[in-house]
Amino acid sequence: MSARVLVVDDVPSNRRLMQATLEAKYYTVLLAEDGPQALSMTYEYQPDIILLDVMMPGMDGYEVCRRLKADPRTSHIPIVMLTALHDADDRINGLRAGADDFLSKPMDDFALMARLDALTRYNTVAAELRQRDATVADSSALTPDEREELERPANVLIIETDANEADRLAAPLREFGHRVMTWQESLTDGSEQPGRLDVAILALSGQNHDAKRLCASLRSMYRTGEVSIIVTYEPYDKLEAIEALRLGAGDVVAQPVDALELLARVKTQLRRSRYVEILRRRVDRGLELSLVDQLTGLYNRRFMLAQLRSWMHRAQSGGLPVSIAAFDIDYFKRINDDYGHPAGDSVLKEFADRLRLNVRPKDLVCRPGGEEFLIILPETDLNEALQGAERVREAIAGRSFRLEQQGVDVKITVSAGVATSGPGNETLAELLEEADRALYRAKQLGRNRIEEAQAA
Repeated sequence: MSARVLVVDDVPSNRRLMQATLEAKYYTVLLAEDGPQALSMTYEYQPDIILLDVMMPGMDGYEVCRRLKADPRTSHIPIVMLTALHDADDRINGLRAGADDFLSKPMDDFALMARLDALTRYNTVAAELRQRDATVADSSALTPDEREELERPANVLIIETDANEADRLAAPLREFGHRVMTWQESLTDGSEQPGRLDVAILALSGQNHDAKRLCASLRSMYRTGEVSIIVTYEPYDKLEAIEALRLGAGDVVAQPVDALELLARVKTQLRRSRYVEILRRRVDRGLELSLVDQLTGLYNRRFMLAQLRSWMHRAQSGGLPVSIAAFDIDYFKRINDDYGHPAGDSVLKEFADRLRLNVRPKDLVCRPGGEEFLIILPETDLNEALQGAERVREAIAGRSFRLEQQGVDVKITVSAGVATSGPGNETLAELLEEADRALYRAKQLGRNRIEEAQAA
């Protein structure tokens, strides 16, 4: 798994060294020597990850980061700040500018590769979800509520055998508003549980638990992206830390863990997991929009046709026949003309509710459009379908529809045509046409009735 990395550094030797290191691990490397060039190349090439030096003449790394994070075209690209400065204020400034992570020079190759591997895995998931997100034109732009969600404090569990070390790690997290529970506290009777787990911090070295097994167990218990796992390790346990990354850890941090670094790691992991969750919700919502009629909540024409093709194929392959009942509300135009379109929408929604309540669990209720509705009755012969359609007709005609805003009750009836797959209805078009003909005949014969398709 590789990625395209943009390295931004004003020192040529630093750029060459970074390029050689990354290319040896099969990353594709782009190089920029200053802030303006970094902005230009990011817009043009859309790298997967940016390694950004802080101290550059003219436009420094903070300003580059702020501009990229403020632009919807590039705000989703992870930025790792590179600095030779170890002062806490410099790290805080980087985080405030929007950096996703930071590394100090001279860089440890293991730390660098651990960050890049984690970011590459994250990018793979996030990029796929952004590509599938059909709900907005710009899937990288977040709503105010979504941005607020990214910054919400986390529920954190610290699994560390040494109670003093666990408390030391917990203190700065609590100071910044995170809700933290140590492993020792979780075993105390009467302790208040933190709710849904967002971040787990697992100590690997010198523990009486198997951190790698815990890492694998947490990953199997939660869907990928639901919980972020950060593993702390002693430098002599690098190989074990690498294995933890393979088993599902999102990040590894060498001990002794700096408080500010831990805060940054938790924030980074939390933002990533929540961003992926936001994208998943968008994809689910987009899928729903593509299949469901938004006014009534019934399946739309696209879903109806796909399902009908599938059931007809089963019937033609030796299965039981599939029937359809095409419904049309009688004199629906009068509702809109007399009471307005909002009243018409109210009728359509209640009509849909009555349909749902009067069909079998396996029947599929659809709204192809307007005041037209269609029920797919799988594995159902013509007689059963006629009985089902009559049950719906009676449910519609048997009780008036209440128009709350107008304060009136209106009488609604429906006509329907029923057709069943078989000889003469061997294609989807033929089946739909037969049902439409039967529906038209029901209208001609006085409405508020059910008619079956007639043999040609």
